[in-house]
Amino acid sequence: MKLHYKEMGHGQPLLILHGLFGTLDNWQTLAKRLAEHYNVFLVDLRNHGRSPHSEEHTYDIMADDVLRLVDDLKIPTPAIMGHSMGGKVAMKYALKYPTRITKLIVVDIAPKAYPPHHDEIIEALQSVNLEGATSRGEIDAQLAKYIESDEVRLFLMKNLYRKEDNTFGWRMNLDAIDRNYANVAAAITSDTPFKKSTLFIKGGRSRYILPEDVYGSIERLFTLVEVETIPNAGHWVHAEAPDQVYELVTTFLSTD
Repeated sequence: MKLHYKEMGHGQPLLILHGLFGTLDNWQTLAKRLAEHYNVFLVDLRNHGRSPHSEEHTYDIMADDVLRLVDDLKIPTPAIMGHSMGGKVAMKYALKYPTRITKLIVVDIAPKAYPPHHDEIIEALQSVNLEGATSRGEIDAQLAKYIESDEVRLFLMKNLYRKEDNTFGWRMNLDAIDRNYANVAAAITSDTPFKKSTLFIKGGRSRYILPEDVYGSIERLFTLVEVETIPNAGHWVHAEAPDQVYELVTTFLSTD
């Protein structure tokens, strides 16, 4: 599988991986700033954005997708940053291919398994009558029956596009994501820890990373790890606190 990506800037290579239901566009604003110092590659993971669809959706396979992209780009050892699901892909990649990465950055996700907590979003997306909709406003109104948050609906609707017959479609492979949701929620495991520099960035208002995660699975799997908290940010740390994320990332990448 050849992943879709967008390249910008020059310098040290940095791959950025988005989260569940996201696309590479979610990181575009911050990536433009980072591209002033780094060769940034924004990546659409499988079953998301403009990357190919597949029945398979596991972290093991997605890590292999990223390695294939790294090989195609002829980048021996990039730094890799991932948010949420993308953070788990980045963790799996680092643990599986430690010689093919310089530094790892994980944004607001732990290696642990999470209980199902996207049922409402999946149900909302599946409920939308895309073929009968004539405007984005109609689709937003349908989603609003299930999802109260304007921000969440706006995030999800970034996946909308017009097909050749002028009807709407989702860029994400919703059916495959639904069928493979247990794989998305699964823990990242390894018999051997990752021993290179790793940064975890946590949103202070987010519950995705708990104190026991830091002293448990995070420090067990990543032996040279820093954990930084941005107090006023939630799970979408990069969108809510871009300046703080930028400072943490650039400081971390520039430190030997």
